[in-house]
Amino acid sequence: MRTALTVAGSDSIGGAGVQADVKAMSVVGVHAASVITAVTAQNTCGVDGIFPIPEEFIKAQLEAVLKDCDIKAVKTGMLYSAEIVGTVADILEDHEMPLIVDPVMISGTGASLSDEGYASALKKKLLPMCELVTPNKHEAEVLAKMKIKTRDDLMLACELIGKQGSSVLMKGGHFNTPTVVDYLYLSSEFTKMEYPRLRKAGHGSGCALSSFITANMAKGLDIVNAVLKSRELIQESIATQYAIGKGDVVVNTMVRLKGDTDKFQVLDALDAAAARIVDTVPDELVPKGGMNIAMALKDAAGPEEIAAIDKRMVVHNGILRKNGPAKFGTAEGLSYILLTVMKHSPETRCIMSIAYGDDIMDVMEEVGMTSVTAEMDKDKFSEATEKALKKCKGIPDAIVDKGPKKDRVIRILAKDTEDMLAKLEEIL
Repeated sequence: MRTALTVAGSDSIGGAGVQADVKAMSVVGVHAASVITAVTAQNTCGVDGIFPIPEEFIKAQLEAVLKDCDIKAVKTGMLYSAEIVGTVADILEDHEMPLIVDPVMISGTGASLSDEGYASALKKKLLPMCELVTPNKHEAEVLAKMKIKTRDDLMLACELIGKQGSSVLMKGGHFNTPTVVDYLYLSSEFTKMEYPRLRKAGHGSGCALSSFITANMAKGLDIVNAVLKSRELIQESIATQYAIGKGDVVVNTMVRLKGDTDKFQVLDALDAAAARIVDTVPDELVPKGGMNIAMALKDAAGPEEIAAIDKRMVVHNGILRKNGPAKFGTAEGLSYILLTVMKHSPETRCIMSIAYGDDIMDVMEEVGMTSVTAEMDKDKFSEATEKALKKCKGIPDAIVDKGPKKDRVIRILAKDTEDMLAKLEEIL
């Protein structure tokens, strides 16, 4: 299972902070590791006290998690002080992973959750490192050092906040508009997202949204799709919020959108398979352009419903490694071959490319694996596959390219990743 990390404060009422983050990430299908930056005494009515964790122990928590786990994405929430911001930034700058910053400054009940110097440290040390920052109106005004009264003000604030390279999700809940309008500022362009305004967003909405985004990015989604998917989740979380005390209601982070489960299972399966492949496959089985493994959703209708390792697995300095996470909509060539195969055999949902070798073909024949040759053209994968399948009865175990041996690729077919790994083990 993929793992994401939340670096945030503890909420004793369990509606925001690390407690909300863990629940939100779990809903998306991601294991949540956590680093506690502060302990609060609070409930749905207010914050009674804050105990910042000593920086050395925050550092110890971070180092313990990062040296052991393959963290796919990390978010920061309540960091409280400039010193804690600096400690977190110093450690995270040595690790390559998407960073999402929720610039928590005030609780939903109106209590301050940061001390003097926090915002300045955030801008100087953490925002230049992050992929995305998710301010509400008040937080954006502090970070941009300006009042936001108009749409032009909002856009200028996004540009000022993101001037060092980060994307900005300006949340619209605190603006006085009939609907909630969010703006995603990415690569100097704005994407407008409009949603019905529900009753007041309850305790933990900002924490949950940034955690949904972080978990979706850990799953391999890009910023735009992660934000759109997460925004659907938080809308449903607010719509189904509930009361646990005498004050603010709590957003329901335990929601799940229909159709997500199958996608997450495919991504998890590919991630696990790729980890085994890079540990076991010798260099000579890696095509010169890299190798890949792809898996389709049941009844996949197009490449966007087939996931593969983004940018393939390649040999670098003698070591086979992944260039990216499992992701839907990549590996177009493998996708079109697999889609054609699935028309004849819907249960055959996995495909993997390995380098051609006469010895490999001999081994496949010895273990009883069948193959068929195909004249693959990068613009005619479907046609070539259809033509090749007509040559044999049933679905072969592999489709082999014709042409010069140095450019040939063997594409193994299987029902799923476990079936694929079993076939690969026979070949090895």
